[in-house]
Amino acid sequence: MTYRAGRHFLQIPGPTNVPDRVLRAMDRPTIDHRGPDFNRLSREVLDALKPVFGTRGPVVIYPASGTGAWEAALVNTLSPGDRVLMCETGQFAMLWRNLAQRLGLVTELLPGDWRHGANAEAIEARLKEDREHEIKAVCVVHNETSTGVTSRIPLVRAAMDRAGHPALLMVDTISSLASIDYRQEEWGVDVTVAGSQKGLMLPPGLSFNGIGPKALAASRTAGLPRSYWSWEEMLASNKSGWFPYTPATNLLYGLREALAMLMEEGLEHVFARHDRHAEATRRAVRAWGLEVLCADPEEYSSSLTAVMLPDGHDADRVRALILEHFDLSLGTGLGRLAGKVFRIGHLGDFNDLALAGTLAGVEMGLDLAGVPIARQGVRAAMDHLAAARRPVSLPRAAA
Repeated sequence: MTYRAGRHFLQIPGPTNVPDRVLRAMDRPTIDHRGPDFNRLSREVLDALKPVFGTRGPVVIYPASGTGAWEAALVNTLSPGDRVLMCETGQFAMLWRNLAQRLGLVTELLPGDWRHGANAEAIEARLKEDREHEIKAVCVVHNETSTGVTSRIPLVRAAMDRAGHPALLMVDTISSLASIDYRQEEWGVDVTVAGSQKGLMLPPGLSFNGIGPKALAASRTAGLPRSYWSWEEMLASNKSGWFPYTPATNLLYGLREALAMLMEEGLEHVFARHDRHAEATRRAVRAWGLEVLCADPEEYSSSLTAVMLPDGHDADRVRALILEHFDLSLGTGLGRLAGKVFRIGHLGDFNDLALAGTLAGVEMGLDLAGVPIARQGVRAAMDHLAAARRPVSLPRAAA
């Protein structure tokens, strides 16, 4: 092995870079998860999560990846044979659908082109057709990690309300929570699905369900088998600061620190920072003469940007060259996008200089791979970042 100087640039759309503060917070001896120190930690974390989810209701934590949170959302609210309406917005929407089918649910897919978000009008039309209310849930991925497209959840909720349909609204926020504005309660979301390894700036290993009152009521009659994923046992234990089984104690230490960092920066500032970096990245892509995969500016993701390559150029070869020469990891194209796009993650613990370095590596890598570009992307991004930082000039005081 040859030593590589400097720090690796991990710019996939998750897992993201873990801040030193979070690493240090996790670097602690294991404690008794039935003792008073853990009880205090648990209560702090469970309370601090609520404003990040935009809810006053409960948020439960599982030792799992986001896939576990998908399953928990479904098995706690639905019964075998229930019909679920799902939106084809990308690879992760399809994976959630596959999981639902394996659980014995009947999934109905609204097709999409992977360049647009969930179609609220199509959801409304389908729900109006469902006069017998056979559809029990609508599942939407808020920010599709495979495409860099953000679905507009308030429009989905409004469509469901216009249809007068009682289906639950379940939303996957795995790559949007703590990166893109999200408001579970205000937007009428019944179940929020989330994971630790993206905007929450932690290693993989924790997953979350934010639970609304309608979903909680549904859980009392749901018939799908559940044990490990049961909200009932989790909520009963959480009420007094405990967990029904051994929790991921040291990850909870890290979560407490990450939540403190988000509050110190302020969620509005966190979202504005992600918006600024996303726009700078898109300006770089356009200046290179390339195309952003997301086709609707109203649905641009602030967590990541998927970049399309011209015909005849392999995105995975470009990624490999960039990793080899510049120690920079980019996200691969998934599913039908394999070899056609690469993804630049700009979420989590990330600043202007880190973005500038990332885009410099991408620009050099594209040139090295022989992709025809204009070498102006980094300059375009830096101009945007500088303009966003420029202080507003104030009137001079009278002499």
